[in-house]
Amino acid sequence: MTNKNLIVAPVGDSMENLFIGLRDFPAERVILIVNKNQLDKAKEAKKDLDRFKIKTQIIEIDGDIWEAFFQKVAEIKEIEKDYNVIVNTATGSRLTQCAVTSAAFVNGLKAISVENEETVLLPVLKFSYYKLLTDKKMEILKHLGDETCCSSMDELSQRTGMSMPLISYHVNGNLKSEGLKELGLAETTEFKGKTSIKITTLGRLLLKGYIRSEDAD
Repeated sequence: MTNKNLIVAPVGDSMENLFIGLRDFPAERVILIVNKNQLDKAKEAKKDLDRFKIKTQIIEIDGDIWEAFFQKVAEIKEIEKDYNVIVNTATGSRLTQCAVTSAAFVNGLKAISVENEETVLLPVLKFSYYKLLTDKKMEILKHLGDETCCSSMDELSQRTGMSMPLISYHVNGNLKSEGLKELGLAETTEFKGKTSIKITTLGRLLLKGYIRSEDAD
């Protein structure tokens, strides 16, 4: 394991938390992820980091916040293998904090927050979605990722060629096996005796390859 730290942080209204985090987790490099409307704040932070001789990279994002953060964090993990990547979740808005925290967790990266000007190390979740997903669950998820599918569990059964009990098992799970719903990859709605199902944002991100883990490398 390398001792060189690389801090990844969203840019927002709490940039002072970036420097509090650096006090406890000194870094050789910092990557700032920023929306275009916050670019001035990113440039200001870079100037401050330059004074401490910390190399800074600014990555601009647009579009869906969740997808953008999951994509960038996954890419950083893949590219920056020579560094101990640490995600500072405490620098952005409430939305970006949630997105970057989730992105760190599902990619198995160390994450920190800041409370009362003290750095808090968040727990690393040691699991892999790819290990939990059987071939059948993955097949169902791929069908759900198709925009033409599926208005109901019945239609999903027809699309996949799986029986309704089997579809229900893979979607809802049981005591021994987590289903797609419990994994946060699909959600269902009951209406007039029929069950509709759709893929979640997390499910779409997984299909696009924005969720990585050591087991999946």
